[in-house]
Amino acid sequence: MTDALNADNLPFTGRWELVIRKSSQIDLFKTLELKIDQIGPQIRIIRFWGNGDRSFIDTLVIPIRRKQSKIQVNSRVFPTNPFMGVKVSNRDRRIVKGSYDGQQYLLRYDEKYKALVSQGSYTFISHNELRYDAAWDILEMTIRRESRGEDQPVIYRFKRKGSKYAWYHRMTNGWTINRGLPEQACWISLEGLVNNTSPQLYLIYPSDWDFRFTPDLFQYFQDELYYTFRELKSLRKAIDLFRADIKGYVLWNNQSRTSLVVAYTIAGLENALVIDESLKPMMDQMGIPCVKDLRDAFYGKTDAEIYLWAYQTYGERCSKDYIVWLGGESGEVMKPGVADWGMKQHAFFTDLSTNPGNREEYRLADHILQNMNPMGMVFGWHSYAKDKEQDHVTLCSSHGLRVEGLHTLPNMSFSSLVKATPYFKFENHHNLKKNSKAKPGKKVYIACVQTDCLGLGAWNQPGRGNIPYAWEVTMNWVWLAPALMEYFYRQATPNDYFIGALGGPGYMYPKAVPPAQLPQLIQEACRLMNILDLNIFEIMDYSEGSTLKGNTELPENIVKAYFKDMPGILGLINGYSPSYTFGKANGKPVLSYDYYLSPDRPEEDAVADLQELARINSDRPYFLLMHVRQWSNITRVQSILNRLGPDFEIVPLDLFFEMARQKQTYTDRFLEK
Repeated sequence: MTDALNADNLPFTGRWELVIRKSSQIDLFKTLELKIDQIGPQIRIIRFWGNGDRSFIDTLVIPIRRKQSKIQVNSRVFPTNPFMGVKVSNRDRRIVKGSYDGQQYLLRYDEKYKALVSQGSYTFISHNELRYDAAWDILEMTIRRESRGEDQPVIYRFKRKGSKYAWYHRMTNGWTINRGLPEQACWISLEGLVNNTSPQLYLIYPSDWDFRFTPDLFQYFQDELYYTFRELKSLRKAIDLFRADIKGYVLWNNQSRTSLVVAYTIAGLENALVIDESLKPMMDQMGIPCVKDLRDAFYGKTDAEIYLWAYQTYGERCSKDYIVWLGGESGEVMKPGVADWGMKQHAFFTDLSTNPGNREEYRLADHILQNMNPMGMVFGWHSYAKDKEQDHVTLCSSHGLRVEGLHTLPNMSFSSLVKATPYFKFENHHNLKKNSKAKPGKKVYIACVQTDCLGLGAWNQPGRGNIPYAWEVTMNWVWLAPALMEYFYRQATPNDYFIGALGGPGYMYPKAVPPAQLPQLIQEACRLMNILDLNIFEIMDYSEGSTLKGNTELPENIVKAYFKDMPGILGLINGYSPSYTFGKANGKPVLSYDYYLSPDRPEEDAVADLQELARINSDRPYFLLMHVRQWSNITRVQSILNRLGPDFEIVPLDLFFEMARQKQTYTDRFLEK
């Protein structure tokens, strides 16, 4: 349909710049800008090709609801490729006619003009479209000349001039207090300040960082989401650039690691940078004031005393929905990758021990967590020097909170502000067709699940896509960082299958959760699974022990609680290393891991282990669920599986569960209380 032009249905007036990485190449000019405006019943497009000495400007006035217009040609330049032997005839006029669909935001226009070529003259006829995407606020210009093949259009994509610009910095591997950490910590605090309402600063971490996706995601933002990045190499230049966002600095003592943790709490509340004495002269030269000096604050004090003072002083101003455990490495090493996010959320930072044996720190940690809002989130990670993972997650779970690790989780202040592609739908690669059934035979069926969720380990390593493989999904990213989640779903191959994890809407131990709070947490996990198209869920519960002591098993009442509030799932997985809960509830399987492939296990020993398990479990079919530590790439896993023999078959996880539902050769075993 052709509409009369008005301000409501012509939303793409203004200046537009080319997104080079998503457009046909412009050889000589390199780039292109548009200026679009409305002149009565006409649309005027001014095209600015290139810049400086290599530039060219042409103007096209497109009549709407008129038959055609004739525009005098004023240059011989053939701008889409001046390197072609085409000389536009400037003795003639360009004939233009167009139509506009105001509901679809689609401008169609045809051009006809003459040119001189080596064999004489040629009349070009071009059918063009200018399509506006209101959801993304982008323009796509498509040029189809009759002289080119139908499948060879020239396509240019544009974003509004000046939009989706950001800066980036490449981090180094220096994370010790006296070598590298002061500047790295300051960069992270700067990121937390400037990514307040729009994504402005992105940090690219080294290749061996726990979360290995930062370089690839950087490319994804450019290639798919229309971002343009400029590099910042100097901290001074970065601070000068973002000076308006910086209210001051917090000075921490490089003889006290804990003072840096406290500094991040204050910095988030006061819109300040964290620095040590080495950076103070630069701050003073730049006229940035000190908002808090912690250099002499904590001499002779224990961590419990320091954090008690910090909580009494700042706790009421901090978020009750988010808290950060800035643990992990200890001593002179700190990797505070998640600190930008904590600052953005005005979170309280700590690394208190959650080991009940450390009574003073444990009591304070328990008190702080008790004051969090229901279903609050605990970011970061426990201190490797103070307690264990199971201590940390058990205490958080006992307050109905969910852990979202690790301390090295990067760029969340940036990623949280980047929208997913409009209308993008998260779709898993299901292998069970509707109403079909997998028929189990007399074989050993193996399904592989990668440990430790997306972003860690093997996703970007060799072999992904070669064999059926399941990946634990960090489900909260669907709302915390939707573009980050989309990145993984877009990259997934048909052999990549996603499952929900871990224990709830985040990492939690259901046996430690107060029974009255468990249904709400399971329901929230189910809601996230529905968005992400997941139908198998994994539980890991170390609240009563781990691999060697205690138990990691599940009682039947908890298993039934999951099936009750996750009615659409195919089954449940239990454990990390081998666990011992098996059976059915509501007619659906719950299966524990029978093998854990550590990264250090020699391949020949892993082959022998799996073959021995098959001899021990002699009934067929035998369902062998294998958990693969994230540091093993899939090429290694495939090499092991290829040596097992013809009785073994690796299958997708959803087929694995369907066959286990049909033919139960595993013994019912639930934890008895």
